[in-house]
Amino acid sequence: MTQTAQNMTAIEQFIENFLIAVDFQTPVEVSPQTELRSLPEWDSLAALGVIVMFDVDYGKVIIDEELKNCVTLADLYKLLG
Repeated sequence: MTQTAQNMTAIEQFIENFLIAVDFQTPVEVSPQTELRSLPEWDSLAALGVIVMFDVDYGKVIIDEELKNCVTLADLYKLLG
């Protein structure tokens, strides 16, 4: 594990995984308070990437309704709990 990864908080790692999962064409800066709908490429394909990320990276199944109820990245992160 790199020094950077060791210093990364759980939510920072989650955000990094989120950005990989959604694979936006245009790089965006996000924080836990970023509203999903404010992201220029947030669409059904990005949402599907998040559902797959939860399953593959975290072993957690989330349903479409849970995802629709999330406003911010922090809301998404709370689904892991």
